[in-house]
Amino acid sequence: MPRKRKDKRAHGALRHVEFQPFFTKYAEGSVLACCGDTKVLCNVSVQEGTPKFLRDSSSGWLTAEYSMLPRATHTRCDREAARGKQTGRTIEIQRLIGRCLRNCIDLHLLGDFTVMIDCDVIQADGGTRTTAINGAMVALILAMRSLQYRKVLTVDPIQHMITAFSVGYKNGEVLLDLDYEEDASIDVDCNICLSDGGGVVEIQGSAEGQSMPAAVVGEMLNVCQSAQPALLAAMQSALSAGQ
Repeated sequence: MPRKRKDKRAHGALRHVEFQPFFTKYAEGSVLACCGDTKVLCNVSVQEGTPKFLRDSSSGWLTAEYSMLPRATHTRCDREAARGKQTGRTIEIQRLIGRCLRNCIDLHLLGDFTVMIDCDVIQADGGTRTTAINGAMVALILAMRSLQYRKVLTVDPIQHMITAFSVGYKNGEVLLDLDYEEDASIDVDCNICLSDGGGVVEIQGSAEGQSMPAAVVGEMLNVCQSAQPALLAAMQSALSAGQ
């Protein structure tokens, strides 16, 4: 009989997910993304010009930054700016966010603009990077709507939506949307990013304890695809409220 989870969720169930649009005033797109007790502020800024490596390419650019604010966790962590450098974890996560979000946008339609996505974790209880991706997706759509409303863009560059899930494997069971306690004791921890059609954008994972049978990767993917409609519905609800 499958073990019960602390919050009584089914193994393939998401925590409560909510996206609050226009959470801050000045960004072109702003969303507070909440997944259980994890809360990430996602702000999208659009700036004229692109990096030098894109000169004469007729392409825009999208990049991301990620940070964990002090006291987002059980004990206070120092600001990375105070340490003088970013950790490897931070660099890895912000590159993941940037890669996943570049998948959903036609950068040639964006033109001579750089989209900067700032994801700041204000409270962490597992799944911060996937919550950041989902919140950034909603904020990015709001930002592109803003540019179209102002006639800066005449065509929507968003090609499809992106969804991201944390998923783990322990004691022969696949668990979706890990909280901190589950994540800290999991055998295999994965993050799976999907297009809204269910196609795989990225799978990031590793065995932190025992390895798992290869077939479990397919089971994890199926669990994420089954949960995707509920996540997309929450994202669309926020976008409808933001119109």
